[in-house]
Amino acid sequence: MKKLLLVLTLAFAVFTLSACKDETESAQGVTDTTVLVGNSAATSGGLAFVGLPFVAGIEAYFEMVNNDGGVNGRMIEFVHYDDEFNGATGLTYAEKLVEDDEIFAFVGHFGTPIIGATESYLEEVGIPRVYYATGVGTLFNQEATGNERASFPVQPLYPAEGQVMVARAVGDFNAAKIGVIYSNDDSGTSMLQGIEIEATNLGVELVVQEVEYAASDYSAAAIAIVEADVDFIIIAANQSSAGTAMKALQLAGSDVDCITSYVNASPSFGTLVKDVLPSFDVYAGAWVDFFEADGTTFSAAYNLYVAEMTKFNPDYVASVYAMTGWIAASFFVAGLEAVGEDDLTWPNFIDAMESAPIQNPFGGFLDYSNGSRVGTQSMALTKLEGSDEVYAWVVTRPIQPIDEILGN
Repeated sequence: MKKLLLVLTLAFAVFTLSACKDETESAQGVTDTTVLVGNSAATSGGLAFVGLPFVAGIEAYFEMVNNDGGVNGRMIEFVHYDDEFNGATGLTYAEKLVEDDEIFAFVGHFGTPIIGATESYLEEVGIPRVYYATGVGTLFNQEATGNERASFPVQPLYPAEGQVMVARAVGDFNAAKIGVIYSNDDSGTSMLQGIEIEATNLGVELVVQEVEYAASDYSAAAIAIVEADVDFIIIAANQSSAGTAMKALQLAGSDVDCITSYVNASPSFGTLVKDVLPSFDVYAGAWVDFFEADGTTFSAAYNLYVAEMTKFNPDYVASVYAMTGWIAASFFVAGLEAVGEDDLTWPNFIDAMESAPIQNPFGGFLDYSNGSRVGTQSMALTKLEGSDEVYAWVVTRPIQPIDEILGN
């Protein structure tokens, strides 16, 4: 009997939070003077070095907005729990945030295991989620409907990045026949999904080779790509798998340039693949840029971030994770501002997020109209350069959407 009662109680909670929400009245977490949002993230344990600055970036942005009077007369309140990067704990806190704290929205939903454990529940409830700290392909949705529309990914999702890499191959390197080496984990298969979508859109030929994630020998795949005589190569794999693929291509005699995920665009990756650079050039995307068009002057948006984060917590000024938290909060505030004087409800907020493209303070625009939930597809092109153990990724093309990359 108790089990039945619990099921009925949960069903009623979901029903009241989604199906019966009245668009003429404010949603949960909203008063005339405040709006309550929250998240859980790993702020202790092995990933605290990511979670702590990420949460700090969110809090610093909200503090700046509140000090300037809030949004539409409301101060933004933020509640956070430490889920230790554990999916079960993340689900417990998601339920607490929705059902006990009654937040209006999640801002900065953090980490693949947490999202995997909570997304079905949150989608059923219909609560808005703004920014996911992951590129996991399951979030990719080109035509969201119903409660799917409450999801707002910002950073590049792997399928979306796959589309961008094909656009770069065609638009910047005139490729008509593209080789693809992809790892058979989520990141690789998700990138392949986008690669195949964009290749179909553009009518280009793909030569695709699957490799075992984290295996030490990719020689068979590399030889097949070289023998296919492709114009350009996409390495749809991350970290060591991407490095293994590039080294296998060099040993197979390849001299064809390649591109890989923005996730690999770190100086340490240069050290990993330094021996291949005499054979071919290595490129990657980038979705943030802190400079003006001249490439040397910091942008006004970046200077604002530095000033505010210095006041909030100077230890995190240089943290890329704090910067992404700042971006997450900025997208949520853009949605609040777009609601304007209308009732602050979930449906109105979702409509407002879709009403016009939203600009990343450190990047391009993201358009959620027509149910597009694919994450950022406006990306720069960077090239790996360096020698003597000192490597850097140098911007060779600015942040551009796919249409602009293709010259449309």
